[in-house]
Amino acid sequence: MELRDIEIFLTLAEELHFGRTAERLHVSQARVSQAIAKQERRIGAALFDRTSRRVALTPIGRRLREDLRQAYDLLQAGLARAEAAGLGAGQTLRMGVIGQFGHELRPHLDAFRSRYPGSDVQFVEVVGGAPFTSLRTGETDVNVLWLPVAEPDLTVGPTVATGGRVLAVPVGHPVADRGTASLEDLADGHVVDLGPGAPEYWLASMVPTRTPLGRRVPRGPAARTFQEILSLVAAGDCVHPLSAHAARYNRHPGIVFVPIHEAPDLQWALVWRSTADGPAIRALVQTAADVGPIAL
Repeated sequence: MELRDIEIFLTLAEELHFGRTAERLHVSQARVSQAIAKQERRIGAALFDRTSRRVALTPIGRRLREDLRQAYDLLQAGLARAEAAGLGAGQTLRMGVIGQFGHELRPHLDAFRSRYPGSDVQFVEVVGGAPFTSLRTGETDVNVLWLPVAEPDLTVGPTVATGGRVLAVPVGHPVADRGTASLEDLADGHVVDLGPGAPEYWLASMVPTRTPLGRRVPRGPAARTFQEILSLVAAGDCVHPLSAHAARYNRHPGIVFVPIHEAPDLQWALVWRSTADGPAIRALVQTAADVGPIAL
């Protein structure tokens, strides 16, 4: 059985739909049908029960799926490691991170360095006001950004971390005394204006334009970098929501980090330029997927 035929069989076994399988693999529906018919002739038994309304695995098909899936996954992992070792060995990937987020990725990076000796990751700080610029200019190879990211020229990879949010407020702020914050508190003051360098949908997933009750969240003063945000908060000019991990790395004497109890968790994922999908990036992505997301 050729590798492509195995891929067609396993995808059809998952989708149970010839059209979706063809679309997912970017082949014709006839190619899917031919591959399955070829294997059924070879085996001498049906792998799928087909009717006009449904497609289902036969008992022989289910057993074949179980046997092939493990072998296919091992083969793909081996090919990925060989490709990365042969073409990406010794390559240092430039990873864009916001603030101190790189410290949270130690499990992923330790696994990457262990799997691919000689390869490494170098951190480059990116700012919330321009999260995609470094990817598009080639300054970074892959960035770690909160979701959603819906840019046609960028690919979103596996989630590497999940966690809540805190509200950075100046010492003496009523929220600091209360010890807990809500998204409604954002409408009682100002949050930082990060400028036009990031799409509104992305900024709003961290800093909403309106509270759950529909109140407008005022923006301003302007800031670009993480340190500028902290300086403005400490000066009492604004409050600002941040990822929860920020509280662990920034013990600022003029700031209190208060948990936002009702905010949904943020998901952080690897993002890279679609046209720059090289072996080293694929190796990092596979490693991150295998390690899985960490809790911030």
